[in-house]
Amino acid sequence: MNSFGFKAKKALEKSRETIAEFMNAEASEFIFTGTATEANNLVLKGHAFKEGKSNCHIAVSSIDHDCVLLSAKWLEQLGFRITILPVDKYGLLNLDALEKILEEKVTLVSVVHGNNEIGTVQPIEEIVKRCHEHGALFHTDAVQSFGKLAIDVKKTEIDFMTVNAHKLYGPKGIGGLFKRTQKELEPLIHGGGHEFGLRSGTENIPAIVGFAKAVELRKDEMVPEAIRLTRMRDKLIKAILEIEDTYLNGHPSQRLTNNANFRFSYIEGEAVVLSLDTEGIAASSGSACSSKSAEPSHVLLAIGLRPEEARGSLRISIGKYNTEEDIDYIIQVLLKIVKRIRAISPLKH
Repeated sequence: MNSFGFKAKKALEKSRETIAEFMNAEASEFIFTGTATEANNLVLKGHAFKEGKSNCHIAVSSIDHDCVLLSAKWLEQLGFRITILPVDKYGLLNLDALEKILEEKVTLVSVVHGNNEIGTVQPIEEIVKRCHEHGALFHTDAVQSFGKLAIDVKKTEIDFMTVNAHKLYGPKGIGGLFKRTQKELEPLIHGGGHEFGLRSGTENIPAIVGFAKAVELRKDEMVPEAIRLTRMRDKLIKAILEIEDTYLNGHPSQRLTNNANFRFSYIEGEAVVLSLDTEGIAASSGSACSSKSAEPSHVLLAIGLRPEEARGSLRISIGKYNTEEDIDYIIQVLLKIVKRIRAISPLKH
């Protein structure tokens, strides 16, 4: 290896150590991937191919990200056994249903930590405990929570955890997977044996270094920012819920610090999104990853909403660059928009 290659290798391993330390893992337990979607695919498909059809039984939550649910459905088409786990009206996993299905020799359970749409945060430690009591491995997609909430993989005993960089202000196009030592997966990409043989292909060193720098900054920022964002989030929720026939989607307190998801009766959420955009406010009516789809959000349907209720939902995410003045402005503008759209809505009349 020449000096340039040595420097790149050194930067790669230093970055790996920084990210692993942040989640209290060993550096050898962290694998870089192109995206979080790739990491989620690697866990589900890698586990299924390693176990084989006769042994594999994967259970995933009904509110997981599309890349988890679609991977599970694809495996089901190939003949693997898949179970979709229900959630309650707040989006919390139904632990009784989990306990019941675990008795049927489940080999892997995958549950999103903090939901990207409704913000509900799952009781991961309790879920992991139940999985391990029945001999099942546990995976969580922690993309939305990593860097916002403290996650200690040794304490929680998580087996696999997916993360990425851009949700904590790092570069796009770089993700990662925590894989506990001795928990085996079949690689999906074969080649030069990069990333401990689990993800062949030349590593994206600039993005990896950027990922590590973003994590490094979070060490000091995470706690004070969580306090600030929670205060602004709660202020926003309190004010918007004063609007008649308006409801909060997701758990009222066990939710991501930066997430607020509302449901407005009698109007389309997309109409609110477009109106907010003209006022300089970026929001969404569902998952940003599925914004081209006209179908109601599978997450909102899973928590028991009717299609027309799901279509009346609005997601607002706040972050480190938002201020109290921004929250005041959103409240002021949103009140006017909802009132105006309802006045002309055929659903209202």
